[in-house]
Amino acid sequence: MGKRQVNTTLQGALVLSIAAFIAKLLSAVYRVPFQNMVGNTGFYVYQQVYPLYGIGMTFALSGLPVFISKMIAEAHDLPSQQQVARQVYRWLWGLALVIFIGLMLGAPSLARGMGDRQLTPLIQVVAWMFLFMPALSVSRGYYQGRFQMLPTARSQVIEQLVRVIVILVAAGWATQHDWSVYRMGTWALSSGTIAAVAALLVIPRWRRRSATTATKVPHVGRRLLVEGGTLCLLTAMLVLLQLVDSFTVKNGLVAGGMGDVAAKSLKGVYDRAQPLVQLGLVVAVAFATSLLPALTAAQQEQRPEAFKRLTTTMMRIALMVAAAATAGLVALMPWVNRLLFGDAQGSGMLSIYMLSIILATLIQTYNSVLQSQDQYRLTVVALTTGLLVKIGLNHWAVRSFGATGASWLTVVSLGAIFLVIWYGSDVTLRSGVWTSAYIRILLACTILMVFGVRLMVGLLTYWWPAVLTSRLAIGGGLLVVIPLGGLLFLGLALKWQLLSVREWLAIPHGESVLRLWQQLSQHGGK
Repeated sequence: MGKRQVNTTLQGALVLSIAAFIAKLLSAVYRVPFQNMVGNTGFYVYQQVYPLYGIGMTFALSGLPVFISKMIAEAHDLPSQQQVARQVYRWLWGLALVIFIGLMLGAPSLARGMGDRQLTPLIQVVAWMFLFMPALSVSRGYYQGRFQMLPTARSQVIEQLVRVIVILVAAGWATQHDWSVYRMGTWALSSGTIAAVAALLVIPRWRRRSATTATKVPHVGRRLLVEGGTLCLLTAMLVLLQLVDSFTVKNGLVAGGMGDVAAKSLKGVYDRAQPLVQLGLVVAVAFATSLLPALTAAQQEQRPEAFKRLTTTMMRIALMVAAAATAGLVALMPWVNRLLFGDAQGSGMLSIYMLSIILATLIQTYNSVLQSQDQYRLTVVALTTGLLVKIGLNHWAVRSFGATGASWLTVVSLGAIFLVIWYGSDVTLRSGVWTSAYIRILLACTILMVFGVRLMVGLLTYWWPAVLTSRLAIGGGLLVVIPLGGLLFLGLALKWQLLSVREWLAIPHGESVLRLWQQLSQHGGK
């Protein structure tokens, strides 16, 4: 790979990273006004079925396109690339049809399994989205494999934008016209299909006739199942854990003695964790995914030192961002909960759930590295282990400890996935990150940031008692505390050299940050 192609790859990765950031941000942020409009029970109805849509969206948005782009990039010429795309499309269309029929016919059984038969039409409306998954996945993967990232980036942003608009319009209309929460949920979940159509309309057609007849690519089905399936499952990891919650949390609460209506409401409160976790993950995971092409290039060109350096950089930055986000959300949880959702209900269980941000970030980042090395078995074993822990213990945990038990089981399940990947991966993948100096400095920066944030919260509460009751005042307080907390963490990280100069430069605007820090240090030394 020449220098020009490497630059093109990295520029494309940046474009995709920005698009992924916008798409994830939209996907996280819309839930806040949505929950405010439809309430806890309406949010419960939507979130019970959302994981089924989330799996399909994850496949079409990031999981399958990354795998397909890799297959396209391996093909030597345009006819071969188009042949790969056609073969993958046929396989995916068969899979999508099976899923569609399964969801349409199995919707009543799935709804009963979730403890709420009225969810049947919501599950059936989600099924239609899967029919558009093959075209979206192959189109995005085709252009990514040819290092043309703009078509994928454009379609990702349009898809999420249209989906969010449809969801919020449906929620607003339902509120104005006094619809049932189930009718509202059906229309809100139809947004997936409408958004998929919009995304297809803005992505160019890739199937063009060629004078050269390409030979059929062998083992496409097997690779799609093993490599593509593994990548998709790891990408959809959190959604799969949410799917387990859909079948166990509400049912577990009822089994523990709670009334049906109260259980639905509390499940809606528990589901507030999803947008908060997504907000914490968005930067770290987008960064990890964007570096996959560069990692693959270093691996293919047999540059082990560059590969190790890039891996270490990616892991350290991702862990730093995740640790700061988690600590900040935990320290500010009652305020964040009240500002976004109108009350502080469930702040304890939501704080526990926030610990999953660090674990999920580490898992996703390790997975990116393993994918670049064509290692799949370890991630399958890890994910299977975590899912078995969640499936086997979640109902018991909820019945015994309430929704807080489900929060702990999510963290424990992610911990099991991470430990399997960590112990099973090559020692070189963790030697650069898990140094005592780095961990010690990271812990010190995080603890001092939490202490500083809590101190600021206490002072604001004392000077401005309105932050205890007014959402507007809480918003103003957070506008003060969050930047100051971030600057405190950043200042400590720079002062104690948490990252090397090369690693700081890998962060967007890292050079400006270093230059400013150098100027401040020189001023302080005078």
